[in-house]
Amino acid sequence: MDLTLTQYIIAIGGGFFAGIINTLAGNGSAITLTILIEVLGLPPLVANATNRVGICSQSIAGSIAFYRNDKLPIHRSRWLIILIVIGAIIGMYTVTQVDNQQFRNVFRYLMIVMLFVILVNPKRWLQESDLTKDMSWWLAVPLFLGLGFYGGFIQMGMGVFFLATMVLVARYEIIEANAVKSFVIAIYTILAIAFFHWKGLIDWKTGLIVAIGQTIGGWITAQYASTYPKANLWAYRLLVVTMIFAILKLFGVLDYFFK
Repeated sequence: MDLTLTQYIIAIGGGFFAGIINTLAGNGSAITLTILIEVLGLPPLVANATNRVGICSQSIAGSIAFYRNDKLPIHRSRWLIILIVIGAIIGMYTVTQVDNQQFRNVFRYLMIVMLFVILVNPKRWLQESDLTKDMSWWLAVPLFLGLGFYGGFIQMGMGVFFLATMVLVARYEIIEANAVKSFVIAIYTILAIAFFHWKGLIDWKTGLIVAIGQTIGGWITAQYASTYPKANLWAYRLLVVTMIFAILKLFGVLDYFFK
């Protein structure tokens, strides 16, 4: 696909902002998918697959930055990561077998519920990690397998649900939760890219252009968030704003005003 200079700028710039949002909150794919479909003209199925290229590069860059600043607790999170990856593999297989449109419709209402969950107890989102009590395996296994399944099946909104689970249930601070999120998404997105490439659904040239912006945005944000004292507060604020805009978009409110 031959792109104009304007399209290049929009693709890289939009990818940059999506990288920032994905690294600190989630749902940045609302930006990149819109660009891939509406601006660059990719069919929705190809856009969904191509979008994983930028997600992967941004997640890897963010993970490296978090790790270098001692914000990525891989060792104590290893079993949670394994459970999520297993669930994601099952989800990726399942999505090829069924129609996920009904799940997408339900997703709109799940986002509203999640926004209320985020707003109910803001102080909980701003606390330091509390790992003095281990999670029950009876809770952890189905919870994180289900979370991984959702990520492999749809991906859209995975970051939001992941943060809520890690902060409110596993009791991680929001920045460390974001670091683990970047790492685990990088792992299973590599598998997703291999699968979609095998299916011939990835437009590599377009995907890599958007990925340039996402990688830079993800790296800078992770680097800054790892060292800034009030990063938890700003991550929480960005999460709330992102959720509100996502809900307005999902219910067509933004489309109505921008027609």
